[in-house]
Amino acid sequence: MTNSNEKNHYEFLLDYFASNQAEDPARISHPELEVYRSVKDESELRSAAVLLPITRHEHNAESQLVLTVRSENLKSHAGQISLPGGTQEDHDDDASATALRESEEEIGLQSDQVEVIGRLGTLALPSGFLITPIVGIIENDLEFVAQPEEVADIFYTPLDLVLDTSAYQKSSVEYKGAPRTILELHYEDYRIWGATAAILYHLANEISEFGD
Repeated sequence: MTNSNEKNHYEFLLDYFASNQAEDPARISHPELEVYRSVKDESELRSAAVLLPITRHEHNAESQLVLTVRSENLKSHAGQISLPGGTQEDHDDDASATALRESEEEIGLQSDQVEVIGRLGTLALPSGFLITPIVGIIENDLEFVAQPEEVADIFYTPLDLVLDTSAYQKSSVEYKGAPRTILELHYEDYRIWGATAAILYHLANEISEFGD
């Protein structure tokens, strides 16, 4: 990424979503192509959306991304790091509406507290969902309230780390009896992996290429 001394990651983020490049977002890739072969026809997948809530960069506050830890009581992906979001409902006008509604339900983030600046391409999951990530800017001083049935914890991750492509590592997990390559990102005691890491790495890569 060029001009690193002149612009910070937050400014590159804003520039990217204000550009023509962001108008037709590329599909998000899995780190292993075999995963695609396990995904059925996308027209049969259930639409879902997640929100990337990013705090404003200020002279005394570095920009950060809000992430959640899923409750251990959930049937799927219990205890994993995730972005607030969920399945699209009939009354949702679009993916942004889904992401904002779910964020309010999960962490108490009101829709009028979010400035939506864009979206990323879709991510198809073997679990049967087609996810659209929505990117929004929020203020630094908001207070969140976790919905205990779904969210065990809410924490901030530095945007500088999230947008650093070299911070992501490849590892292996077993899926349906076979090893599968995944991406993961570590921050303090948090291990961010799976779909969340794939989305964040895609964002980091898009902005890195945009800045070159």
